[in-house]
Amino acid sequence: MRLPPEIQLAQRLAGNEQVTRDRAVKKLRKYIVARTQRASGGFTHDELLKVWKGLFYCMWMQDKPLLQEELGRTISQLIHAFQSAEAQHLFLQTFWQTINREWTGIDRLRLDKYYLLMRMVLNESLTALKMRGWEERQTEQLLELLTTEILHPDSQAPNGVKSHFLEIFLEELTKVGADELTAEQNLRFIDPFCRIAARTEEPLVLHNITRGIFETIVEQAPFAIEDLMKELEEEEDDEMSEGDEEMSAGKERERGQDVPSKKPWKGSIHGTEPDVDEEQGEDDEDSAGPVLQFDYEAVANRLFEVASHQSTPSQNRKRLYKVIRKLQHLAEGFFPEDEVPEKAYRSLQGGRRERKAKKRLPKSRLQNKTGKGGKEDPPPGLSPGSERMRRRRGVGPNPTAHQEQPGDRGRRGAPRKKRRPQGGARAKVASGQEPKTQQ
Repeated sequence: MRLPPEIQLAQRLAGNEQVTRDRAVKKLRKYIVARTQRASGGFTHDELLKVWKGLFYCMWMQDKPLLQEELGRTISQLIHAFQSAEAQHLFLQTFWQTINREWTGIDRLRLDKYYLLMRMVLNESLTALKMRGWEERQTEQLLELLTTEILHPDSQAPNGVKSHFLEIFLEELTKVGADELTAEQNLRFIDPFCRIAARTEEPLVLHNITRGIFETIVEQAPFAIEDLMKELEEEEDDEMSEGDEEMSAGKERERGQDVPSKKPWKGSIHGTEPDVDEEQGEDDEDSAGPVLQFDYEAVANRLFEVASHQSTPSQNRKRLYKVIRKLQHLAEGFFPEDEVPEKAYRSLQGGRRERKAKKRLPKSRLQNKTGKGGKEDPPPGLSPGSERMRRRRGVGPNPTAHQEQPGDRGRRGAPRKKRRPQGGARAKVASGQEPKTQQ
């Protein structure tokens, strides 16, 4: 009896030889393209589960990190071989079901390769959504799939899958759509997490959503504001340059002369490329790359709407209200400097530090001023620590003000020399008579 093609491919995908596995992956891609092109073709749910089981153990058998990364990229890009959105949806659904089913059998040494595979599949699923123009209907279907298979209380997803998914979701969404997505679209992407955070009874899920989604948005706020200001400045510069070019072109046409190009030639001082690259290299050191834009007031309102519901557990409401206060502060223009990492504020406050540097007094002038209690600061050559030690020992702040006398007791200094008796006294002591003391 001949086996179905899906089972044959699954057996070859899980083979011992790497050559056999590589050929099976290539044949699988061709088989998917050929089968989904037909109107009556397509895969069933059970058939894709068999295909994913073969792909799962194909990844299991792969050694060496670079080869694992290459194989993970090849497997994740199989989604683009499907010709319809419904087939891609079913392909992703069976992937997450396979991961949930096989997760408990993954040993510690193979865990990283499946973390990588999850990240790559999520990235390619968002890329497929981007290729369709971020359609609202397709976006809702993808978010519903991820919520149902991973975050829903009735899902079979282990805690490791949930935690890793919540950790990488915003990262992969930023890589794929930070340059195109608007604040309204980003709010649509995080809306399922708002609903799950409000009604979940698992403390681990609540903590991971709060930390991986909402607090990440708060931490990236300085970068988001900086990117928005850069975009506005570039638009203003483009408008001003276009207006100047039109005015200069009109004047030159009136004079009957050719319009010179405003773009500097390659060898000029203003047009040299190395300087531009150097400036970009300096900016890249402090920049965090593209960041998702959010309407913080809208996010806070949405969170308050779900958190204030009567069915929301008190623990969830308390945790979400803290996030809402942070988002409201961001909407009002106040940045939580104590909670945002220093790396995030380094680039944002660079200009402020330069302006404040002129107003600051030098340390030498601050040390000469008296404090609040009327006590003068120690001399320039004396540190505060040494001055405190001198006070404990009973020495004044000025080391030259007090000189130790040889007769002082209880002071540190040269030891006192014992007074020797005179010659007559020594003779009387030797003869057994006590010397008389002088009155």
